[in-house]
Amino acid sequence: MEGVTTPAERNDPPASSPGQDAQASTALTLRTQLVRFILAGGVSALVDYSLMVVGMNLLGLGYSPAKAISWVFGTLTAYLINSRWTFQSAGSKKTLGAVVVLYLLTFALQVGTFTVIYPPLAAWLGVTGAQLVGFVIAQGIATTVNFIVQRGLIFRAR
Repeated sequence: MEGVTTPAERNDPPASSPGQDAQASTALTLRTQLVRFILAGGVSALVDYSLMVVGMNLLGLGYSPAKAISWVFGTLTAYLINSRWTFQSAGSKKTLGAVVVLYLLTFALQVGTFTVIYPPLAAWLGVTGAQLVGFVIAQGIATTVNFIVQRGLIFRAR
């Protein structure tokens, strides 16, 4: 047929393989990862904060044990969401090990921050105000460190 050319005649690049398409679709932008990280963090923070308040107000735990226990469950939630959805990692023992080390460091950072700032906040704002403000400050510091390390070191594009 006249006027019809084949891909070779047009010098079109070869079609990409399914593996290449899959790899391209998993390369998320910084903005997409940040938005997903914030959404996952919101869910995880809700789990963490709710369990901390339940531990302190209903179970009578002290503020440090309540925060430590709630952190474990919030962090597990964050890891499950972020590893698969935010950073689209297939997972490996090496990645899991790096995340465990990071989470232990952010645990110390978050619980340590909360433990230091809670007593003066409670004297100033009362228990409920101190729980909320202390949680937000400690969570904010740990979340910032967590995102930078996860994106830059643990789940970086290879």
